[in-house]
Amino acid sequence: MCEFCHQHGDGRKWYLQAENYAADLSRDLERREYMIDFVTGFDSRMKRDIPLLETIAAAPVPLRAAFHERATVRQMRDHWGQPVPIEECERIFGFATSIVQVPCVCRHFAGAPERGYCLGVTVLPMDDVLEEAFRDYANGPDTSPLQRLTKDQAMTLLRRAESEGLMHSVWTFRTPFIAGICNCNLASGCMAMKTTLTYDYKTMWKGEYVARVDESACVGCGACVDHCPFSAMHLTDHGPAGADRETCYGCGVCRSVCSSDAIALEDRADTESAAVW
Repeated sequence: MCEFCHQHGDGRKWYLQAENYAADLSRDLERREYMIDFVTGFDSRMKRDIPLLETIAAAPVPLRAAFHERATVRQMRDHWGQPVPIEECERIFGFATSIVQVPCVCRHFAGAPERGYCLGVTVLPMDDVLEEAFRDYANGPDTSPLQRLTKDQAMTLLRRAESEGLMHSVWTFRTPFIAGICNCNLASGCMAMKTTLTYDYKTMWKGEYVARVDESACVGCGACVDHCPFSAMHLTDHGPAGADRETCYGCGVCRSVCSSDAIALEDRADTESAAVW
């Protein structure tokens, strides 16, 4: 289990601890300010940071290594977010008293179609904050801007996202307080995935699980290979699918297209070959 879970989850999964959703007035005020600044300043930060990461990627190896070493320590401390399987998203919805559909900052920056796949998940209603944060967004979600969802409606949305190959991820606003669940992949413009996978700048950390394929049940159809957001699934030489356990981020989306129910998730901490976050 990662250090962040020990620090903010008392040795358990940090995002399943009620205290990380609890209302606290002073912290809540900080989060409100942070959320507004995060949304309104997202495009300008990306326009600044992406060219910087491209420059670092082209730098000599010693300079790249020094940058990534320092950046990793900082990012590990803040731990903005990580993939979470759908059944644990459902448990997260159980902590929240407010689930609001919001526009996606990544799709907005990338110029990708808005699908209403980002959710504000909080204990206290923050409609006024969300309205202020997204006031300059031309297009809201595909239903209506800032629509409040029930837990069942939110789960229906997540299942639809999985059918499109989108992984679920949980995000902090003022670590470790959780306030958002996103559903995305690289093709949809996810900047956390891009900075992490393309530039090795760890905005997103691996989840608490890793996929395992039951070769005796797998029929080798390859559906999971096409569906995996992290390109961690492959067909083996002898037929069945396999999971690259070092590449797998533990989102569990591959399971949704497995007709033979051959894929399961294992705790990453118990899997020696994949226990690197």
